[in-house]
Amino acid sequence: MPSPKTIHAIQRVRDVSLRKPLPTPPPGVVSLAVGEPDFDTPKIIRDAMKDALNRGETHYSNQLGLISLREAIALQERRIHNPLTLDDVLVTHGGTAGLAAAILGLVQPGDVVAIEDPTYSLYRDLVAYAGGTVKSFTRDRTGRLEPESLAEAVSDAKLVIVCQPSNPTGAIMNDADWMAIESATVDQQTTILSDEAYANLVYDDLAFISILDRVNLAGRGILCQTFSKKFAMTGWRVGYLVGPPSTISSAATVHRTFNGSVNTAVQYAALTALTEGQAAANGMLETYAERRIRMELVLNDTDGLRATRPEGAFYYFCKYADSRPSVEVARAAAEAGVLVRPGREFGPAGEGFVRLSFAVGLDDIHEGIARLGGILKLDGKH
Repeated sequence: MPSPKTIHAIQRVRDVSLRKPLPTPPPGVVSLAVGEPDFDTPKIIRDAMKDALNRGETHYSNQLGLISLREAIALQERRIHNPLTLDDVLVTHGGTAGLAAAILGLVQPGDVVAIEDPTYSLYRDLVAYAGGTVKSFTRDRTGRLEPESLAEAVSDAKLVIVCQPSNPTGAIMNDADWMAIESATVDQQTTILSDEAYANLVYDDLAFISILDRVNLAGRGILCQTFSKKFAMTGWRVGYLVGPPSTISSAATVHRTFNGSVNTAVQYAALTALTEGQAAANGMLETYAERRIRMELVLNDTDGLRATRPEGAFYYFCKYADSRPSVEVARAAAEAGVLVRPGREFGPAGEGFVRLSFAVGLDDIHEGIARLGGILKLDGKH
């Protein structure tokens, strides 16, 4: 068996990747697989982009990001115990490029990276590209991180990656979860990368604890954030990293090598989103909260589907009563006119589940779940 060092990077990704391209739904097909808001970007942000273009902001920007945008990010993300400077911030081509820059800037061939199972599958792909290997940790029946699983996964890890609110489960990290990670990694002073793309989509007035809030992780924590989810800016491709200057410097080297500087006018629009876009973001959050409750009601009325109400993000991770693997269930659902994400895409622990998005209208929620329920093989039916 060849070692990771001798296999081409692209082949390593192909060998482990479970991320399948999602086709554009043909007419009549309902997509509950979508991972982006169905809202248009708020007008105030679109207008800021137009203004920037009309001012002639069409040239290269600073490779680390516009100084004014980085200043605004530092101001928003600083804490009393961690006063940030421009050296702590890197503007990236969306959250995806931020994750890639952070992981490829840290992980060397043979390094171990610990990730949750189930979780966003891009992490595994990026670790494979870097030549690293993955160890997984899980949650217990109460939804909290399982200490023994965590301790085993991080024992020799170079990096730990957490996603919260979780894609696909919507779980958020409480104080006990963060303490478990801090305790398990303190001896090795392991770096922790927290992907908080859905941090602004948290429900029921639950407290969201960012990695930047953790005093014990101030020197070894990295935040990856994006404008995509909160501000409905998925197509704009802008995000950022916040972390120790040495880590940000390494990530910046990767980012400028693969991506170059971020679109200048887009960065001015992102600056407006940060400083003036909160009201629009609040309105979208209210709509997601309503859809979350509606989807739960529809799921509860559908035989063969069971799900725990998510604390954040805009997904239900549904257990289905059907013996078929999740990929086969997703295929059958597509044939019946509804697209869903198979749970196996998010790791072995996701088998037996499908991910359903409520970033869609109420009619699509009702119709999509009805079609999904119709293809499940319950007690020998169908």
